[in-house]
Amino acid sequence: MLDGAVLVISAVEGVQPQTRILMRALQRLRIPTLMFVNKIDRHGADCTRVLNEIRDKLTPAVVALASAAGEGSRCATVSPYADRDSAFRARLLDALAEHDDALLRAYLDDEAVSSRRLRDALAAQTVCARVHPVFCGSALTGAGVEALTGGIAALLPARVGDGDGPVSGLVFKIERGPVGDRIAYVRMFSGTIRARDRVQFGSGGESKVTAIRVFDDGTDVQRPSVSAGGIAKLWGLAEVQIGDSIGAVDARPLAHEFPPPTLGSVVVPVDPDDGQRLRVALAQLAEQDPLIKVRQADARQEMSVSLYGEVQGEVVQATLADDYGLRVAFREPTPIYVERPLGSGEALETVHTETNPFFATIGMRIHPAAHGSGVAFRLDVDTRAVPLYVYKTLDSFVAHMDDYVHQTLREGLFGWQVTDCVVVMVRCEYTVADGPPSRRGPTSTAADFRKLTPIVLMKALQDAATVVCEPTLRAVLEFPVETIGAVLAALARLGAAVDAPAAKGKLAVAEIVLPAARLRDLQRQLAALTHGEGVLESSFAGYEPVTGDPPIRPRMTPNPLNLDEYLAHLAGRPSLGARAAEESG
Repeated sequence: MLDGAVLVISAVEGVQPQTRILMRALQRLRIPTLMFVNKIDRHGADCTRVLNEIRDKLTPAVVALASAAGEGSRCATVSPYADRDSAFRARLLDALAEHDDALLRAYLDDEAVSSRRLRDALAAQTVCARVHPVFCGSALTGAGVEALTGGIAALLPARVGDGDGPVSGLVFKIERGPVGDRIAYVRMFSGTIRARDRVQFGSGGESKVTAIRVFDDGTDVQRPSVSAGGIAKLWGLAEVQIGDSIGAVDARPLAHEFPPPTLGSVVVPVDPDDGQRLRVALAQLAEQDPLIKVRQADARQEMSVSLYGEVQGEVVQATLADDYGLRVAFREPTPIYVERPLGSGEALETVHTETNPFFATIGMRIHPAAHGSGVAFRLDVDTRAVPLYVYKTLDSFVAHMDDYVHQTLREGLFGWQVTDCVVVMVRCEYTVADGPPSRRGPTSTAADFRKLTPIVLMKALQDAATVVCEPTLRAVLEFPVETIGAVLAALARLGAAVDAPAAKGKLAVAEIVLPAARLRDLQRQLAALTHGEGVLESSFAGYEPVTGDPPIRPRMTPNPLNLDEYLAHLAGRPSLGARAAEESG
């Protein structure tokens, strides 16, 4: 969504470990980035030192566009470099020639290059994230701020599309209004949307836009329409989701896939009477932020939130307090494991048998699949055996069965989500009142197939057996060379696999792979091990089988392998085991 970013760096503290992490993220996403060296009015400010740190620790592809005088006092001033400044022109040409062959030839031939050509090249390379202009100043006193805002306008121009073209936009945020109505934040790339227009969104949704507020000078203003280049809040799109395209043209320029969260924590309201309010609040947060995953136990009425790290948990906790007035506590986070089939398994439940209380026949096989492939469903039955009078089309039946399979595999034999497998439906039959004797009976419904699928699939999974796997992370660790011994010893204690560190100036860089559960321990030790200079950047590396006894997660839903419990849940009554416990107690 971003046209660009401004990375703010203190003129006193300079480049911090978190600054390096932010800059790497901006570079990885190729977001055009300006830098602003702030707080030149504070004691200890030194723009020259910070500029050298930027070149050394962030990127050499920078060019300073202004200088500061009187640093360290409220009288500090900023002077943008003039085009006629020969030293500035030489530095600018040197930086731009790295990525421009024509400018490089002019540089080598000592050819005169006009100021206009240099400025145009600077703007072009900034937009492509090949070079990063650096400004300086003080947000407190206003020194240098005008030059920065001018640079944003000149070097980070907004993308402006054709207002008369086909409607194309992207939903990047969802929030709830005072009365609970859903409000979609949309960036428009093409076309115009007017109030009362019916618009398409997502993969087939369509709704009427009931109101539009367009952002202008930092606030949103009621408007009859929004056109290409604008950002607006739209009312009326009740089913829209974050990431949905608006209009017939897919506006998503890139599809960034997020790795699965590796931690889970139960959220408990401080006031037990706030349980229902907490469920509503977490459901709304989940729809507003696709990185928040909520899991609810039917029996225990517990809410579990999947997390990418402790900071995300702190943000959720603060949001619940500030926006919903809910005080909550998070239990100690635990890793989120997965299960993979160890082999192939098969199960069959035929109609009119004691173990099958439903009017359908289903046979299924489950096979292991490649790591990272997820869950795939395939149909391998005669289409004449499919109840098309219920599902209308074969594609609809496959889509529904695929959904039943995915729902079932959210909890495997040990309570964890099952992944990396192929499920094949190999037998399918239904009953009708006037059918042959083997298929005669009450007419089968969609509920028969939906309720029988978990029983058959879990039996097939039990036949295949599963292995519990833990999430692992691949990390790049930067730390001072003089701390190599202490860092490597700590990594060994944490069970990390470490490549030989490589020197990068005064820093050592090591690539490691470790269980996600150990990352928090490393993060807590890092500052002391590296004198506060260590930087850890991690990414999801996959899953590996756990050693020792597999961890078990209590199920959120009744286990289909326990037929009494499962059927009691479907009927809305206590199971035999629950009734026996109640009678004996």
